Amino acid sequence: MGRGSLAGPLVAAAVVLRPDFTHPLLRDSKRLTAAQRELVEPLIRQAAASLMVVEIGPEDIDRHGVGWANRRAFERLLAAVEASQYLVDGNLRLATTRAYTSLIGGDDLVPAISAASIVAKVHRDRLMRRLDHEFPGYSWAANKGYGSPAHLDALVKLGPTPHHRRSFLHRQERLPL
Repeated sequence: MGRGSLAGPLVAAAVVLRPDFTHPLLRDSKRLTAAQRELVEPLIRQAAASLMVVEIGPEDIDRHGVGWANRRAFERLLAAVEASQYLVDGNLRLATTRAYTSLIGGDDLVPAISAASIVAKVHRDRLMRRLDHEFPGYSWAANKGYGSPAHLDALVKLGPTPHHRRSFLHRQERLPL
């Protein structure tokens, strides 16, 4: 079983950094601890000439798929954020009139993409902590909606919430839908 997210929205961000901003923690958010991300995220927000976060909810992910949701999030960001150039992490084909460049591993190569990665991860983690209070028992503050053993056990005992992605749940043999 993969560690795909079973709950919560897909979150993406766009950041246009001031040219003079540098920080040693600007790298792929997955290579930082939660404490490091929380430390640098407000500095990124202060240094951003422009910043936007978008969420694609579980219902839309279930209806259209996670690939669609990822593309849609980036299309929304490109349409809303003004920048001199657009660099997108990954290898995406987007429906947009804006010229952009996709960079595989861009969150380790370009400070603005690293910053966006950090902002998106911190945003989603905060959202999952809020949901943990609203729906106790799923350990979302700890597992952030991913298929940890505790989360899977909670799904068996408590069933899914409106924040669970049904399209991901069907892959788990022991879960009630």
